[in-house]
Amino acid sequence: MKKSKLTITLVILTIFSLIFISCIEEKTTYKNFTFPQSEPSSLQKTETLTLPPAGYTDHGKTETEIQTFSSPDGLCQIKKMPSYYDVYLDYKKGTPSQTAAAYANTIKLAYPDYEKVLEPYLFEIFRSFLGVNAETYTSILPRMTALLSTLPAPYRAEIETFAQTVSAGTTGFLENGKLSYEEAILLQMIPDALRGTACSALGLWGSKTESDKTIMCRNLEWILGSENQLCKIHAVVHMKNKNHSITNITCLGVNGILTAINDSGVFAAILDVGSVDKNYEYENKECYTYALRYALENFDTAELVGNYMVQKSGNFTFSHNIALSDKSGAYCAEDAVASLQNDGKGYSILRNNKTPLIPGLVWENPDSLCILNSFATQNNQDFFTGNDSNYVRFVKYNNLVKSQDKFSLAEVKELLTSEVVDQKKVVNIHSKSAFHTVIIDYATKTIHTAFTGSEGVQNKPEFVEIPFPML
Repeated sequence: MKKSKLTITLVILTIFSLIFISCIEEKTTYKNFTFPQSEPSSLQKTETLTLPPAGYTDHGKTETEIQTFSSPDGLCQIKKMPSYYDVYLDYKKGTPSQTAAAYANTIKLAYPDYEKVLEPYLFEIFRSFLGVNAETYTSILPRMTALLSTLPAPYRAEIETFAQTVSAGTTGFLENGKLSYEEAILLQMIPDALRGTACSALGLWGSKTESDKTIMCRNLEWILGSENQLCKIHAVVHMKNKNHSITNITCLGVNGILTAINDSGVFAAILDVGSVDKNYEYENKECYTYALRYALENFDTAELVGNYMVQKSGNFTFSHNIALSDKSGAYCAEDAVASLQNDGKGYSILRNNKTPLIPGLVWENPDSLCILNSFATQNNQDFFTGNDSNYVRFVKYNNLVKSQDKFSLAEVKELLTSEVVDQKKVVNIHSKSAFHTVIIDYATKTIHTAFTGSEGVQNKPEFVEIPFPML
């Protein structure tokens, strides 16, 4: 009955999506049109927009390393896995600079084509945000320098040493298959200096899960590159620290937080939020991806991490959401930048499942929280109204979660991958831009991750099982 109800819900949602989007497109008229009388019809039956269950289980695939690479000082170890790189960084035994140098040198051993693959991708990002004029690339140097100067000293030393080591003296912006010092630093700051993500997150707990424990989901959509270059450098980075150790699900060489969990079970993931204020401010501003790393290294509940990010929000460059969870449930830190707050167009708040929502935004499920690329709290900046991507996905998530009383981990996997990926007319919750899909299961203390490979996003990807971080 559960599977049948979920299938019916998906069909209804598909019809809703088509109707919703057709309403906003220019209408076509068919005056004086007649069907051909003698020619056979060229109309083809289309595939369904939803998918049958894949038979997922509560377990994921456990991968075995293909090869292991280690730095001579033991500060970095990289295991090459079939779908990602498993990285161990020891900040207990080494300084940030020593660990960063070990990481850069070990990357060169584990993936010799790292620079050849990553540098062209970075230039695609630059052209996407800054245009094709090479002179404009230097315009991001002031923001890079300003953001670097506000980083806590340990992070700044780490970033600078990594960039110096991987660049080996190369400087400036020249697309030549080598990472320069500046390019390697900007690699760490894309969400803060350039931005560009479209994501979703869903938290279920208590009455909505079969285990009564939290299941937290995160779908990261990113610019994958013209040849899916980014999908060649998936990394799970275990950062062993004196306070809280972190498992960071990211890209090889990137140590800011995209999707991560600390050893107290606090999960955090970044989601972009648009802004009505188009003026980019970087003077005396901070990198929120590194502020989030600091919070995960120093706090042991989702509420504490969320409150820290909300309190710091005026110092950041871009407004954003932070999806958060721990064993007790889920939150969203709606972080509005200072200019948005000062103009009265938005505010920062730690949202939970009881926070009043924007009028017209209806969430009908107890013990759950949905997060997209807009603030959702009442009277906050609204990118749901008039935005089909956010609104349709919110309605889909609401109805999918409402379609059954409780979810197992396997059923959550089915929910997140219930649609055909490559659609042009329908807004998907699982799209062809998905970089990784992460599910945190607090009952089994495991991380289940679907990594998009170089072949592109799959309709029903395989989930790899990764244990929680350990001290």
